[in-house]
Formats: sequence, structure tokens, C-alpha cells
Amino acid sequence: MTEHLDVLMIGAGLSGIDAAYHVSKAFPDRSYAVLEMRESLGGTWDLFRYPGVRSDSDMYTLGFSWKPWLGKKAIADGADILAYLREAAAEHGIDQHIRYQQRVVRAEFSSATARWTVTVERTDTGETHELTAGFVMSTSGYYRYDEGFTPDFPGRADFTGQVVHPQHWPEDLDFAGKRVVVIGSGATAVTLVPALADRGAGHVTLLQRTPTYIISQPGTDPISHRMLRTLPTKVAAKLVRGRYLAMHVGFYEFCRARPREARLLLRTLLERQLPADIAFDEHFKPPYDPWDQRLCLVPHGDLFKALRKHTVDVVTDHIEGFTPTGIRLQSGRELEADIVVTATGLNLQAFGGASFAVDGRDVDLRDTMAFKGMMLTELPNFAFIVGYTNASWTLKADLVCQYVVRVLEHMERTGTRIVVPRRDPGVPEAPFLDFAAGYVLRAVDDFPKQGSEEPWRLRMNYFRDLKVFAASVDDPALDYSHPVPALSTAGEVSA
Repeated sequence: MTEHLDVLMIGAGLSGIDAAYHVSKAFPDRSYAVLEMRESLGGTWDLFRYPGVRSDSDMYTLGFSWKPWLGKKAIADGADILAYLREAAAEHGIDQHIRYQQRVVRAEFSSATARWTVTVERTDTGETHELTAGFVMSTSGYYRYDEGFTPDFPGRADFTGQVVHPQHWPEDLDFAGKRVVVIGSGATAVTLVPALADRGAGHVTLLQRTPTYIISQPGTDPISHRMLRTLPTKVAAKLVRGRYLAMHVGFYEFCRARPREARLLLRTLLERQLPADIAFDEHFKPPYDPWDQRLCLVPHGDLFKALRKHTVDVVTDHIEGFTPTGIRLQSGRELEADIVVTATGLNLQAFGGASFAVDGRDVDLRDTMAFKGMMLTELPNFAFIVGYTNASWTLKADLVCQYVVRVLEHMERTGTRIVVPRRDPGVPEAPFLDFAAGYVLRAVDDFPKQGSEEPWRLRMNYFRDLKVFAASVDDPALDYSHPVPALSTAGEVSA
């Protein structure tokens, strides 16, 4: 017989663990499972293994609201975050509900049964099986785990050294004493460069086409740590979390409202840390405003320390192509390299690449619109988690999970079994992610749309979202209903 679950989560990273906690706490008698395509939980924090991998969000807001982060590090490395996630899952029995090496390839909803039929493929054997679920949550994020983005560089096949993408970092990569060129200017690049230099690379060059905004932050926070040690844990956790939220949201709103002043502030903070021989305008002055793309965080100023030691240098130029011994730039300069790291970004993928159908009709995700950035028109009994681009992912995950619980409670009280957002034809469409990062622009056309006004507009402000998500789940945009019996060809209700 086909197994049935009350709630199915797809993805065992931050979002999946958060969703499992909230659903299991609210409905201890309901069945649930978390499907994970990889061999272990953790998502991003288990996948990325490159040197220095860390969060660019503070752990006081990246950590779960129901499990405060008590470590000394405000900015934690990947291993610490993964250990925290494993501990959180084990403490609440969530790890016993995770099924590994299982990838969802298709989900079909029936209005007659109010159920999803989900086709699952084993990633180790290729075998497929089906299960049914009353409600499905996509908690897999929005980028592809099997491949990162690498441009088609001319002459790459001629390069006699090694080319590595951070998403697939070889465990046995020997970079000791070698010349390494890291292509990119985002969070991964600015993390990798000082880490490689600190761990024995001969020399590291950060090669970027366009500068990005970078801000330095202490890796530890004595004030927050002292509060957590001296005050009751719940009280301290709320105070520390609120402190970081106010700082981050306030700084983001300042940047968006006063971009000229924000550029000046960021420049002043950065110039203090650069050596005299680094030209600021050439290498650290982006051609866009702060938060048009995500700011890069540098804990302890490690990148600038490496620049001052001259174990690292930065080059801003365009790549003409690879040569047998390195990279030739459009300026005519050639960078010699033994290893080239292509920290050139991610590939986005909606809901893990699964396809969807409702009552036998395939649903094109591009034709759907997001309700509160968490549910989609055309897809009943379905929710997803996509975090903030300007703050910790978990903040949005918590809001979505709490709202889903309230929706399920409302359905239980009213006896309804189907819920789906109904689109307002008078609301104009907008891109799903209003963000100018390259990885977004390459794929945003394949994603659902957002609308121009609430509740169809995605907000990137946690404090505004608190009010949006606190509103009644008996929203006019949500259609709650009962299963619709299937009709026979004669037009009668089938048995």
C-alpha cells in the first residue's frame, strides 16, 4: 500500500528542520517526514566544504528561535553551524523522521482526495516509489545542489593546472605553496581568499570583474555573550536577537533610503583597513548602490589583514581567456596560476527541480504568483520557504512555519481539507526576487511571480513581515474548501 503522511517536507537543511519542529510541536499526533536528496542533513552547511566556509549572517538570528545560539562566535564557521543543526534535530527527534537519498521528481494533487501523490527517486539506486501527503512544504531553498555556475571561459581546456568550483571542493586538494587565483567577488570569494592564504597557499589573487560592497564585523560579540551567560537564557536570547535585528534592518533601511550617505560610510570604514598601495576606486567601489546586491561580510577583517601582509592581492579586470599557465586578461596582463577557483556563483532551481500537476493538468510555475512569499496560486496545500536576501534565512523560515501551523489549525477547526491562494487579476506581476545579483538575474524568469502589493508582494523587512504574518489566516486571498468528488464520464459522482 502507498504510504500516507499528513505533512511532507522536502529538504533537511535549516528550513526543513525548522518546519519539522513547528509542525511536530503543534500537531504531535500527525505523521510527517523530511525527504533529503543527500546523505546527511544540513543542506548548505553540509554541502560546502571549501576552506573557511562560514555564514555571512550572525548566529543570533540565523539560529532557530526555539533553540538559541549560545556559542561565543557571532559569525560561525560551517562545521559549527552543522553541529548546531544536528544537535537541534536530535534534541527534538526530528532526525528520526529524515529519509536520506530521496529526491522528489514530481507531485500531483487530486481535488477529489485532497492529497498529493509524490514520486520519489532514490539518488543511490535510481529506483522510484510513491507516497501521498495531505500537505507539502518545499524546504529545499532555491539553488541547485548538483552544480554551481561557471562561465564558459575560452581556452579553459588548455590550462594545465587545476580548476575547482567551491560547491564541489575536493577533500584532497593540495594548495600548499601554490599560486591560486580565485575568480569572483561575492561572499564565497572573499571568504576563500584569506582562508587559502592563511592555510599555506603560496600566493592568492582575488580576480574580480566588478567590485562589491564589503563590510567588516567582529567574529565574536562580548556584549551578547555576557548577556547569555548572566541572564536567563530565554530572556537573553530575545534581547540579543532583537539587538541584531534592529542593527541589521536599520542599516539596510538606511542604505536604501540614503544610498549616497551609505556609500560614503562604507568607504570610510573600508579605507581605514586597506594598505596604501590598494586603489580603493579601482577595486572596492561598486557601480551600484548598497544592497542592490547583498553586502559581503568579512569577520575580523581577515581579508584586509591578508592584503596588508601581501599574501593576497586583488585584480579588477575582465577575463579574455585561459592560457596553459594561467589567465589572460583584457588589459593584456597574464595571471600565472597552479589552481583556479571559480567562485562565480550558483545556479537557481525552483523547488529542487520537481514538476507539479493538479487534477491531471501540469502547472507551469512561471504562471503562478506567490502569496506572502510562501504559497502559490494553482498549488493547493503547498507552502515553501525562501529566506531574506538582506538578513538571516531563518527569520523568514520561522514566520512561514508559524503561519503554516495556523493555516492547518484553521482547516482543522473548519473541517476544510484544501487551501489555495486565489490570484487577484488586478494585481500586476513583478519578478519573484527583486535582486540584481547575477545568479538571480540568470534564472528569475523560470520562477513564480510576485505581485505589486500585499499580500502578493515579497518584503525584505522582518519587522514589516511580523505584522503581515500576524494577520488572520482567514485571508480573502485564501480559498478553503472541501474535496471535490470526481465525476464519471456520464456526469455522475463516481464511487
